[in-house]
Amino acid sequence: MKLKPLLLIAIFSLALFSCKKAEDSSSVIELITVDDMDSLLEMGKVQLVDVRTPDEYAEGHIEGALNINFNDDNFKDLISKVDKSKPVAVYCGRGGRSGKCSAYMKKAGFTKVYDLDGGITEWKFKGKKLVR
Repeated sequence: MKLKPLLLIAIFSLALFSCKKAEDSSSVIELITVDDMDSLLEMGKVQLVDVRTPDEYAEGHIEGALNINFNDDNFKDLISKVDKSKPVAVYCGRGGRSGKCSAYMKKAGFTKVYDLDGGITEWKFKGKKLVR
């Protein structure tokens, strides 16, 4: 008898947490895969922002990325110089800082923000190129 409630909880939890995002398709922030990011970059459809530290950026970054350190005291001033009306793709090491950055950008009025799921770690894991 205890199996039924546990089974229902498990199914409900799976359904709830298996959704990639709970927002509708008109959402400002979209979590994207490495392949999605690669396609956006090939089409030249996004401004690319690396929110890691300058030292991390110097170790290797995605070609064309502007480095705006999320932990910098001047972060808000620096990110405000990015065109809010054009789509922006952000990434960091694994996704934590870019997630926070994306949330800030949404509040700041950016129209479309793409956040690379897994950050540069996932980019490298998929064998994608970095520049120094």
